[in-house]
Amino acid sequence: MKIATWNINSVRLRLNQVLRFIQEQQIDVICLQETKTQDQFFPLEDFKKIGMKYQIFRGEKSYNGVAIISKIPFEVNSYINWCEKSDTRHVSVKLSNKVELHNFYVPAGGDEPDVSKNLKFEHKISFLNEMEEFFSKDVKNNKILVGDLNIAPLENDVWSHKQLLNVVSHTPLETSLLLEIINSGEWVDVMREIIPHEEKLYSWWSYRNRNWEISNRGRRLDHVWVSKNLFSKVKSGVIYKDTRNWERPSDHVPIIVEINI
Repeated sequence: MKIATWNINSVRLRLNQVLRFIQEQQIDVICLQETKTQDQFFPLEDFKKIGMKYQIFRGEKSYNGVAIISKIPFEVNSYINWCEKSDTRHVSVKLSNKVELHNFYVPAGGDEPDVSKNLKFEHKISFLNEMEEFFSKDVKNNKILVGDLNIAPLENDVWSHKQLLNVVSHTPLETSLLLEIINSGEWVDVMREIIPHEEKLYSWWSYRNRNWEISNRGRRLDHVWVSKNLFSKVKSGVIYKDTRNWERPSDHVPIIVEINI
């Protein structure tokens, strides 16, 4: 099974890119974030035409939105309104191969890393705390969690650890919380098991950096985690940078993980 996660930054604007990526990389399941479209306008028929018949999506106009699009049937689909907000940041399914799959778009958190001054940052921290509580009580086999988690947890997940320590997405509060979710939920961070911690690894580059490859001021905000029993079945994992050079690209690139199930 080839599974991909991609913050597409508008599925309708970049529909052709998603269709191209799915077909070129022979993706079985793709999880999208920031779809930015209401459900009645989601391009479900376009995905069906390329064999992605099974779909769950939750969206809203111009903001947020998540989707799971699959060639593999799924038996159960659900979502949680984290922090009691219906802001379309989560969907989950149970695939016919018995894998439980969660797709997340964690709040970005605004600019000021202070819960007393910034409601967006307070929302992000509350969201992470709820994730930790939920998954620490739900540890089991055959689970995958993917998405734009809006945190670069390790020192080499950002272009400059020292310069970004007080920047939202890499503050000690955020990174410690994300690592606690991994530990208490007994997840395996797939890309960091494949790529050594000593190597720089990014999935997002700001639009502000026109020569993004040269400056390479990136962050690893997008993640694929699997339960421990599934990691032994992981065949490969790659951050697919090619899409960042496509016309009018998303500022995020996809992650592809192949699992022998």
